[in-house]
Amino acid sequence: MSHPGEPKVTYNRVMLKISGEALMGDQGYGLHPPTVQRIAEEVKSVRDLGVEICMVIGGGNIFRGLAGSAQGMERTTADYMGMLATVMNALAMQSALESIGVFTRVISAIPMDQVCEPYIRRRAVRHLEKKRVCIFAAGTGNPYFTTDTAATLRANEMACQAIFKGTKVDGVYDKDPKKHADAKRYDTVTYDEVLQKHLGVMDASAIALARDNDLPIIVFSLDEPGGFKTILAGQGTYTRVHG
Repeated sequence: MSHPGEPKVTYNRVMLKISGEALMGDQGYGLHPPTVQRIAEEVKSVRDLGVEICMVIGGGNIFRGLAGSAQGMERTTADYMGMLATVMNALAMQSALESIGVFTRVISAIPMDQVCEPYIRRRAVRHLEKKRVCIFAAGTGNPYFTTDTAATLRANEMACQAIFKGTKVDGVYDKDPKKHADAKRYDTVTYDEVLQKHLGVMDASAIALARDNDLPIIVFSLDEPGGFKTILAGQGTYTRVHG
């Protein structure tokens, strides 16, 4: 489905993982509609290349389970609240995608039939085959697991060829590049190095799950306009986490 002059893509089905904070724009909280729309346009540009796309969006822009439990809230309750926040973000992204003509399904690990579909693996695979974007919401449906782990789990279940993790920086660094001018960026890094050096790509359970299933993680900047499409074609600046 690529047109002449379009970048050639090497992936047929991918998982895009973004944080809830990515939807905030410059605000300190909640959703910034122009930012949501911009990310939707990025997703559409990749979908238009014929790539099947899964998405997982965090909930940290609305509620963060760990922060809630740190303030004395019971951890499982706080985590469930965080899962509900991810559903709100997924619905916002669905709305933005459908406004530009991309058929989208929100699929929740916690059933809430009035607003989205329950997670049924075979049905989700069928949506992908029909070129619908599938947004997996409510994490894994279990407390004590992050949306990073949910993204890795769903990517494996959907037979994605890679996880693309959109962040604020253009790859994995040995320390925070916003605080340290001498921070060094890795072009490639192994799963074990990420765990040993605490590089903060994803949490340890997500990295271990990706490693056990040999699922590469591509870390790139979501702030770069056109970045997702460029990175998918193997161009631009990014870090590849692999075995």
